Amino acid sequence: MSRKRVPIRNHQAEAELFFRRAVFCVVVVALVFVVLLANLYNLQVSGFQEYQTRSNSNRIMVLPVAPNRGLIYDRNGELLAENIPVFSIEVVPEESTNLRASLEHVAELLELPETAVDRFYTQLRRSRRFPQVTFADNLTEDQVARFSVAQHQFTGFSLEARLQRNYPLGELFTHTIGYVGRINQQDVDRLREQERYQNYAATRTIGKLGIERYYEEILHGEVGYQTVEVNNRGRVVRTLDFHPPKPGRDLYLELDIGLQRVAHQQLDGRRGAIVVLDANTGGVLAMVSNPSYDPNWFVSGISSNQYRELLNNTDTPLINRATQGRYPPASTVKPHLGLLGLEDGIVTASTRIWDPGWFEISGVERRFRDWRQHGHGWVDIDKAIVESCNTYYYDLALQLGIDRIHEFMSEFGFGQRTGIDLHEENTALLPSRDWKRGRFAESWYAGETITVGIGQSYWTTTPLQLATSTQTIATKGRRMNPRLMRAIYDNQEFEFNNPLEKSPLSVSDPEHWNTIHTAMERVITTIHGTGHTAFLGAPYTSAGKTGTAQVAGLSDDPEAERLELEDIAEHLRDNATYVGYAPATDPEIVIALAIENVGGGGRNAAPVARAIMDYYFLLGREQNRPRSVIHNSSLEESYANE
Repeated sequence: MSRKRVPIRNHQAEAELFFRRAVFCVVVVALVFVVLLANLYNLQVSGFQEYQTRSNSNRIMVLPVAPNRGLIYDRNGELLAENIPVFSIEVVPEESTNLRASLEHVAELLELPETAVDRFYTQLRRSRRFPQVTFADNLTEDQVARFSVAQHQFTGFSLEARLQRNYPLGELFTHTIGYVGRINQQDVDRLREQERYQNYAATRTIGKLGIERYYEEILHGEVGYQTVEVNNRGRVVRTLDFHPPKPGRDLYLELDIGLQRVAHQQLDGRRGAIVVLDANTGGVLAMVSNPSYDPNWFVSGISSNQYRELLNNTDTPLINRATQGRYPPASTVKPHLGLLGLEDGIVTASTRIWDPGWFEISGVERRFRDWRQHGHGWVDIDKAIVESCNTYYYDLALQLGIDRIHEFMSEFGFGQRTGIDLHEENTALLPSRDWKRGRFAESWYAGETITVGIGQSYWTTTPLQLATSTQTIATKGRRMNPRLMRAIYDNQEFEFNNPLEKSPLSVSDPEHWNTIHTAMERVITTIHGTGHTAFLGAPYTSAGKTGTAQVAGLSDDPEAERLELEDIAEHLRDNATYVGYAPATDPEIVIALAIENVGGGGRNAAPVARAIMDYYFLLGREQNRPRSVIHNSSLEESYANE
């Protein structure tokens, strides 16, 4: 019996299956090919411009270039603020694979402070549009060498050289020149408000204090740009285009290094301030505030410990005492008040009063004592200024009244900013009825007017206000705006900052000026003058007025005033003040100074003024030191015509 064969393969079915699969594959390949063609068309035709731009953006960058900051010179061309080369380590955070570990490794390698890494992250949080962030600044040669050897280990880290601000004279000019510091968020916000932010795209520092801050726009310059090609690590391969920055312009100041140094030495570590002005222009020849500090600490970032020490220092070195210190003017304003008495007809040059050593207000038990226990006898305005008689001014102030005193002293600039080219200035205080009512909700009393008459009570002034008011007296009413900047130097030319003269202080009778001038000169020339001893033998003429500002009343007992200086706690000792000008008949310079807690002005402040004038008229000229290496010919011609 035969079996029926069963076919093992169905060739027709296999052929149909193969055909279907082949068709499917062809369709898929065709679709993929169409997609590829479409994508290729999009890349090469439709999106060519976009993708080319994006490609170039990864390869080509536009980088801002910081301008060199303008230099600052004194009037004789000596450098006060310069730019020196320094090395720093810059980090592009996006390029580092393990940023914190790398930072800690570099910090250990260079023996940086423990706070270096944390400070970097603080900067990173407020970093601006450019990618590099400074990690370590002001590297030593040893640190540069160490990092250079190991640099290949730290992706995103680079060693950069740049210029950094430096103040070669340190603390000598801190309160006038000021300093630059790192740009912080407040600076960024302010620059954005002023629409100047883009000009600081590559700048790390900005003026924070003094001249550096006041003339920031002039000193900074204008940012430049360079177009560069970079590799895949972001490192610059070549420069394609360069638009150089415009450097800041240089400043020449009225300040004189020699005069400034002498004034600083004369303070001899004592707290106080000295201002020396050009009597004819208002130029500030010297401005010293002591104690001071090194401005270089702030350039690259002062440590928190250093700043805390400055902030908590009881001697307040951060304050510019010349423009922000508030001192009772004491007897230095007696010439001003004497002029007012003459103007209002309260007194004449021959008016005399009897000084028994005290003054009384009718109906008031308290006696207002003179500094001389037994008084000065018969006193006129000349003797009152020469011997600094308080009793005469008690009587004069009571007759004038606080309203008239406030009005006239305002014309001398008391209680107002002088307009000097510094932001760090306050008005101090010229008291009035309205001020006391607003401050204490109290009426003004006659006893307060009396003490205002000798420059005490609520009345405070800055040494700069004293200097400018004395300049007005010295020049018989000319009121000059004090200024530090003499000229801007740009493109081999000087652009002079000509003096700004305010409306003059006029008097009804020019002889009133002569009366005050004669008395101030006799303060120096007569044996009873309070400044006579200090200026004994001076080969030039001068005029002045000493002052002793009482810090605290010790007692109503006259015998209490006989205490020796060393028996009084330092913070309770009197402040010594002095104002003066020289030569007496044709003034060239004006001086005002205040020294804290040292005692009487005649004994402590007048000798300081003498030493400064000696340098100006004698030592400076013996050393053939020019008054200035830059000359404003038009200004000098106008003075010659006068």
